[in-house]
Amino acid sequence: MKLSIRDVLKDKGIIVKNNHLPVLEERWEGMELLRKEAEDANLDDYDIALRNIPGGDHIE
Repeated sequence: MKLSIRDVLKDKGIIVKNNHLPVLEERWEGMELLRKEAEDANLDDYDIALRNIPGGDHIE
């Protein structure tokens, strides 16, 4: 069963104004979508490389 942001906040004792709920619901749905994408991701396809340049990120 999928919880709504209203239920989650209510369970935590957080009171939200009714005019803020649409924004919170939209963001909550976005976070759930990102969570699902991260869980379903084939991590072999998401390799990244990082390079540390001492002294900052400037290029000479």
